[in-house]
Amino acid sequence: MHDTLRPASETGLTQLGLPTALATPLLDYLALLARWNATYNLTAIRDPHEMLVKHVLDSLAMQPFVGALHSLADLGTGPGLPGIPLAIATPGLHVTLVESNGKKARFLREAVRQLKLGNVSVAESRIEAFQPGTPFDAITARALATLPLILQLGGHLPGPAGHLLAMKGALPQDEIDALPAGWQVAGIHTLQVPGLAAERHLVDIVRTQA
Repeated sequence: MHDTLRPASETGLTQLGLPTALATPLLDYLALLARWNATYNLTAIRDPHEMLVKHVLDSLAMQPFVGALHSLADLGTGPGLPGIPLAIATPGLHVTLVESNGKKARFLREAVRQLKLGNVSVAESRIEAFQPGTPFDAITARALATLPLILQLGGHLPGPAGHLLAMKGALPQDEIDALPAGWQVAGIHTLQVPGLAAERHLVDIVRTQA
């Protein structure tokens, strides 16, 4: 997998403004995911190149928006997306992967161990039941739910100035219009994912200061 995907991964990283040296740990993660996926069905995407584009590069498109954060909770992370690629690319960021599915959580713990990700922890929990000791700078979610539902489930996790950085395809104006009280849009960013023609947006939602 490394030999066949390295050129595309290095090109994608360059287009995202990230160091090509990240290709090795990212491809290590993809190889592990592909191996486990054969048995555990962690993701519907099977083709390695499609996994690179739609999982890894797609996740990394939001990296500029987490670079200054100290802590991030990735809600309903599944096989670790976007949390693991972001943690690999941002060593100063502590990422907590929140996943209630037992087999996915087992994979996440194995990935953290094998990839030696000292800045990643796994919380095997339903989002609404997760009670961390300290609040997070931001929460993120990718293909999890509508914006109002994400905040309903996980709105207790960010701190007073905390953000929800939600990855979306087409701009979900109806979801933005339905945001619960106490939250407002701080910014909407169009993301360019190398190798992907589809629309991608990052919606940055922040608590409103009372």
